[in-house]
Formats: sequence, C-alpha cells, structure tokens
Amino acid sequence: MEEKIANILNEMSEYLSVSQMRKLQEVVLHTFASKIDHKNEISNNAYLEMFLDAKTIEGCSERTIKFYKITIDKMLQIVKIPIRKITTEDMRGYLSDYQKINNCSKVTVDNVRRNISSFFSWLEEENYILKSPMKRIHKIKTNQQVKEIITDEDIEKLRDSCKCTRDLAMIDLLYSTGIRVGELVNLNIADIDFEARECVVFGKGGKERRVYFDAKAKLHLQNYIQSRSDCNEALFVTLDAPHERLKISGVEIRIRALGRSVNLTKIHPHKFRRTMATRAIDKGMPIEQVQKILGHSQIDTTMQYAMVNQSNVKISHRKYIS
Repeated sequence: MEEKIANILNEMSEYLSVSQMRKLQEVVLHTFASKIDHKNEISNNAYLEMFLDAKTIEGCSERTIKFYKITIDKMLQIVKIPIRKITTEDMRGYLSDYQKINNCSKVTVDNVRRNISSFFSWLEEENYILKSPMKRIHKIKTNQQVKEIITDEDIEKLRDSCKCTRDLAMIDLLYSTGIRVGELVNLNIADIDFEARECVVFGKGGKERRVYFDAKAKLHLQNYIQSRSDCNEALFVTLDAPHERLKISGVEIRIRALGRSVNLTKIHPHKFRRTMATRAIDKGMPIEQVQKILGHSQIDTTMQYAMVNQSNVKISHRKYIS
C-alpha cells in the first residue's frame, strides 16, 4: 500500500507545489492509515539504525559509520520531530544553531550537512520519505586555506627523534607512499613486496590499489621486521606485549608525540599524505597518476594538492610571464 501511495505522490509532484504536496501526503496517509504497513510506526532511532546497517553493508569504514551515528543522532535529539515531518526550514535552523552553539568552522558545519544529507537521501531512495529536506541546502562555501606540508628539514628531525625501528619505518612508509592512516594499520607483513618495493592497500569502500615506497622505507621496514620477536601478522604492532596490531588512534598519538619532541606543531598522519602528493606534483608527476596513487575517486580532490606550493606558482610566473 505504501509503495502505491509513494507512486501517486511522485506522479503528482510535477503538478503541485511543495506545500501542496506535503498536504496531499498528509491527507493520503491519514486516509489510508489503517492499511499502511509498519513503516509508519518506525521511530527516528530505528530509521538511523537501518541507515547505519545499509552503510555498513556498502563497505563504509567503522570510523565513517561512527561519524554518521554521532552526527545524525545529535540532530535527532535536537530536532524532536518525526522523520516524515522534518522540513527544509527545520534543517536550516538546526545547522545555523549548530554553528553558533559550537562556534565551529564552516568546514565542520558542511561535514555535518553532508552526513545528514546522506541520511535523508537514503530515506528518500528507500521510499520512507517523499523528498529529502536537505535537497535545497547546498554545499557551504568555505575559504580555501593553503595547508602546510612537512619540509625536508622537518622530516629529518622526525627521523632523528625516533627511538625505535618501528617508528622510523612507520614515518618513512607514510612519507613515501602517502597512504591513509587507516590503510597503514590494516597492512600485514605478507602485503609487502620488498623486491618490487610495493604493497597493496585497501582504501575507502574496500577499493584495492597498489602503492610504492622508496629505498629508505624498504631498509627501515626490513630492520623493523627483523627486530620483532612476536608472531603477529600485522605490519605495525604495539611495542609492549602482547604486541597487538596498532590502531589508528595509536598511530596518531605516536606521530603527534614525535612532532612535539622536536618542537613541530600540527604533525599528524594525514600531513604525510599531503606532503607526498605535493612533492609528486612539484616534481612533475601527472595529476592523474597522483590521483591513482592516493586512491581518490574524484580528481577534484587531488587537485587540492596541486594548489599548495605557492613558490612553484611564483617560479612559473617568472619563467613564462615576467
């Protein structure tokens, strides 16, 4: 019955305004209430759980699922309206209040908007709602800042600060491959091909790709693996017994600590990724190949790295214009 009602509403959407459609939906649902299945009785939290289950099946990482859950659950606690009755105005008000109350950046608010939009788009695709209230709330324009990279001098400082072979191998693998921290912790020793100086990683959505490391990273990885006495298949493990696989938080904490030890601020795993991409582009690697190495589905994401080094713009201007 609900599917038939959805078809009727979809047909009429071409001829009626949004407010008229909303009223039509209300009348139709009320009229056939006794014949509508259990979907009408689903709670907001149940909708959220179904959405998270769907995203899990699609292959989203645990981290992404957690972010979805936190973002949407927080919204549902504030906007205490049944899912079917939430309007665009409700969501605009929520996002505006969110930014004011949390005093956060436009980038943060846009991340929240994107997660909530995914939730409502899924509800629309599954015919739980007629139309997503987020459709008319577009991407929030943000100021694009030039982000710093790790200099050659700083990378040497970080190497010198390492007190164990594991940290040295970890830093050089991040620096030469540009892999994500989530990809790093999922690597096993068997994934490393030392002869070809390459390894296979599984990126977002479980997409497989091949990445490459330099001779320095190869040497440090071999030294680290040879120094280990445990039997864990993971490439990077904790220093203390029982030597379990390192988690993302463990890598992040360690990298930041190494940075602070040599008075370097804002040192984190993703900065190595950005640095590798910038170096590759600076040295003339085609943007499409950089995209392939980084595992970006959209080249626009890769293009952000091409705009980092302003000094190259200056050099090019002097060469071609001045």
